[in-house]
Amino acid sequence: MPTMTMAKALNAGLRRTLAADPKVLLAGEDIGSLGGVFRVTEGLQAEFGRNRVIDSPLAESGLIGTAIGMALRGYRPVLEIQFDGFVFPGFDQIVTQVARYRFRSGGRLGIPMVIRIPYGGNIGAIEHHSESPEAYFAHTPGLKVVTPSNPNDAYWMIQQAVASDDPIIFLEPKRRYHDKGEVDVDLRPEPLHAARVVRPGRDATVLCYGPMVRTCLDAAGAASEEGIELEVVDLRSLSPLDDAAMLASVLKTGRAIVVHEAVGSGGLGAEIAARLSEALFHALAAPVVRVTAPDIPYPPSRVEHGYLPNVDRVLDAVDRVLAY
Repeated sequence: MPTMTMAKALNAGLRRTLAADPKVLLAGEDIGSLGGVFRVTEGLQAEFGRNRVIDSPLAESGLIGTAIGMALRGYRPVLEIQFDGFVFPGFDQIVTQVARYRFRSGGRLGIPMVIRIPYGGNIGAIEHHSESPEAYFAHTPGLKVVTPSNPNDAYWMIQQAVASDDPIIFLEPKRRYHDKGEVDVDLRPEPLHAARVVRPGRDATVLCYGPMVRTCLDAAGAASEEGIELEVVDLRSLSPLDDAAMLASVLKTGRAIVVHEAVGSGGLGAEIAARLSEALFHALAAPVVRVTAPDIPYPPSRVEHGYLPNVDRVLDAVDRVLAY
């Protein structure tokens, strides 16, 4: 199996979709000749041409609105939002148009569109370059939201997202773009919206996604040195959530910790905690605990390490749930 960075795995997955389906188009700011800020689309315009890999104007609302028309005409546009914080000028188009066409048309019209958004912090960036906007989209009926945490998932999930007939917000953890891993190009991939246990354990379940999966695996490794075995679940899909996988793990361990970079209030962790409490109230040995960013705007990069969840904060949450 080849070893790739996540960025290269995404590039390979996009290349495969472009080659397989002439209706697939890529569009975004500087994605063609430059290959995107993170070089995810590097070389694709030279290979497939300017009509398939399109450099768009610097106008997210116009980019998304144009892509809606493309999708209605039978194309499968894959859009790149350059940075997470830049999605908000196009937010209206996404939540009032992209998300509603199937419902509005009584199921007759779909929007097979993928909106790729590099998200999350820890890259030393300026304001609007380190946001975690996933809860906005997961809260919106009609949108599906997924996020890979490793190169193999990135390679397969982008292809599955492009093949979907529903609009998908595809969140790419930018701090993991250069993480390397094996990519099984012959693998039969898991379902796009299935969670996966990435480390089995018995004492508590850690539910996480995207950039936090590696952090939680590091925390599980540290906990194991003290005889504590954490089960780490990579959610992979944020809308829909894989309730069956979450419930099965927490039913086994009796304790749950939810970890994400986004702020706590109204975040995915709150929704997950509510679902677990409703379904497993009598099986929980401790309250569900969340490890999140504080409820403040993303800070200057020089202090972001104090803002983001880290191994120590995850381990502190483990101590809290095991104290019951």
